[in-house]
Formats: sequence, structure tokens, C-alpha cells
Amino acid sequence: MTAQDRPTALAGHGRRAQLSLFARNFFKHPRMLGSIIPSSPFLVRRLVERIEFRSARVIVEYGPGVGTITRELLRRMPPGMTLLAMETNPEFVDFLRRSLPDPRLQVVQGSAETIQVELARLGLPTADYVLSGLPFSTLAATTRETILRNSLEALSPQGAMLVYQFSSRVLPDLRRVFSEVECDFEPFNILPAKVYHCRP
Repeated sequence: MTAQDRPTALAGHGRRAQLSLFARNFFKHPRMLGSIIPSSPFLVRRLVERIEFRSARVIVEYGPGVGTITRELLRRMPPGMTLLAMETNPEFVDFLRRSLPDPRLQVVQGSAETIQVELARLGLPTADYVLSGLPFSTLAATTRETILRNSLEALSPQGAMLVYQFSSRVLPDLRRVFSEVECDFEPFNILPAKVYHCRP
């Protein structure tokens, strides 16, 4: 791997502000975040390299937090694409809106359960990709089922849901809802992450 190919992390004051905000909210809501620090550049790259940016129109991200993956998506997205970031934490919503004033980004304070409602409200077509780092293993079974079923319904027929987790407990649910689930693994993350590529 060359220095040019290696994933780069945000530096300086902005990065420290991200880490501080993320860690503070982890201690307040540990079951909703699952990790004390944001995703590593290696995990971010493993996720986004699955996306065909040339043909996609709409990407939805659940639980963007401080925008670690959001920033990389925006960096790779061409003009005219839309990234819908759905976040329940008002501190993260405010941080994203202030730190990422990009016309391609729509930050919504709301649950992933309402993806279809939000796409319709914003006049957007079905999603080409849904990215989720929500800690499914800590969610109630009914909530987990609703999010997965609604995500499936919100995807285009050629779309995909990309799920990264620190536990494999969600895998049976993914296989029950989606017709095809590929499993991957990223060791260079705290904690090491399992990555699932799910198709309708």
C-alpha cells in the first residue's frame, strides 16, 4: 500500500472536536454508539469501496455520529447526488449541520425506522445504498426488524445495504430479510468490525 492509497484521518482542532463530542456521547449513550471512538479510516474505506458512485443517486446513512463516514462519502460523491444522514442524537445533528454545509447533504433528526417517510418528504427516489453502523444487537427485536424491513422497502431493486457491526448477532436477521448477504471483516478498527453487504 502506498502513502497515496493509505486512508487519511482528519487532523487538528476539527478532529479533536469530533473525538471529544463522540466520546462524551458514548458515555451518555453507550448502547446507541457501541464504541468510544469513531470508525477507523480502514473501515471507512472498506465500506465506501462497495459503492458505485458513478451510477448512484441517493445514499442513506444511519447514525452518522460526528460524520467520519459522511465526509468520505461526500468526498467521493459527484455533483447531483444526495446523501441523507439520519441521526437521533441532537448534538450530532447540530455538529453535522455546522461542520458540513454541503448542498448534497440532508441531515435529518429522526429514527432509521422512518426512512421511507423521509425519502418521500424530501422528494427523493428509492435509495441506491443504505449504510448503517447502528448497534443492532442492543436494539429491541421489533425495532431491529422494522429498520431492516423498511430499509429493504426503501432500496432500489439493484441497491444494497451495508452494515458494520462489532457483533455477528444481527446476521440471522439480515439473512432472513435480504436474499443475499456477503460477510467481510475489518481487523484494523477499534473494535474489529464485521461488514455485511446485503442485497434485496
